[in-house]
Amino acid sequence: MILASNSPRRKEILENFGFSLEIKTKNIEEISDEKEIIKKVEDIARKKVMAVAIDNPNEFVIGADTVVVIDDKILGKPKNEKDIYEMLHLLSGRTHQVITSFSFINISKNIDIKDSQISDVSFKNISDEEIKWYIDTKEPFDKAGSYGIQGKGSYFVEKIDGDFFSVMGFPIGKFVRTLANIDISLEEIKKL
Repeated sequence: MILASNSPRRKEILENFGFSLEIKTKNIEEISDEKEIIKKVEDIARKKVMAVAIDNPNEFVIGADTVVVIDDKILGKPKNEKDIYEMLHLLSGRTHQVITSFSFINISKNIDIKDSQISDVSFKNISDEEIKWYIDTKEPFDKAGSYGIQGKGSYFVEKIDGDFFSVMGFPIGKFVRTLANIDISLEEIKKL
């Protein structure tokens, strides 16, 4: 199976479940005309996967997109330290949503699936000193919402209502349940 993502977290989650992966990515503009946030995230995930699937029409291609949402605003990856401060102050002491959408495509088999998992994450109150410490770890720079739940960012989390792996970057449980419901043979699934 081809993973259309450079995310080490997605790779780890899928490989830990037993999937054999080849990494192939294409640079796409991560924009969508969709108005609804979930549809927007699903559209971007699909675009990432389709860009790779077009060059590999006989292969199964999987990919995803993860966003943090608070006050109906999407928090993407921070551009700089100022962004990190602003995002973590906004999340401090509050509950936000993490939406991870995945896309699974095999052009030759006419498989084109997209789905999403939404989880609520509650943060403790975060001080400026804690944000400075976290910035110094270099962890928040490539993370949606400026934190990684699987690393030192877990310090900020008081509660998760949803799927930990989805918050980490890939809803493996939902994906495997989806595979069980599509029209491909058990042998093909085992080869993934």
